[in-house]
Amino acid sequence: MWKYEKKLEYPININNKDLKMAKALLAQYGGPDSELAASLRYLNQRYTMPDEKGYALLTDIGTEEMAHWEMIATMVKQLMKGATIEELKNNGLEGNYTQHDGAVFPTDANGVPFKTTYIETTGDYRADLESDMAAEQRARATYEHLINLTNDPDVIAPLSFLRQREVVHYNRFKELRDYYLNTYEKNS
Repeated sequence: MWKYEKKLEYPININNKDLKMAKALLAQYGGPDSELAASLRYLNQRYTMPDEKGYALLTDIGTEEMAHWEMIATMVKQLMKGATIEELKNNGLEGNYTQHDGAVFPTDANGVPFKTTYIETTGDYRADLESDMAAEQRARATYEHLINLTNDPDVIAPLSFLRQREVVHYNRFKELRDYYLNTYEKNS
């Protein structure tokens, strides 16, 4: 079903260590509005779409969100490269080190582990699409907040790319919602 090209959707080449930024980026790795939550949400919701058009769109976006999750992990790893135990402790990452060493684990920026309750699905395509549009707006806002936390162009560039993809996803969900309103709801 998927073709993995073994390259990131957007190139990431961060040269400056920044553990505070790495910790902040975890919001988009394992938080409630993270790329992981979005991917799992859309890949589950696709089964309740009323037709192939909705199924295909949620599959496409859910798969792309997984690629974005990979980008966030890469950014976190590059921002933490060469960090000492003392630096990890000083930046609130000792818990991650204790349990995962240098691995990236799905938590939010506060260290709260990923929860399956983040995977919203109601079985009602109308409610799910409205929720998806809101999720994309929350993710867009989070990327804007992350961009405000750094002045490193090597970090800002992929964050700006990811922010723009949230806008595109919002618009695609809105188009699908409007299509369904005109196709399935106009005679109701």
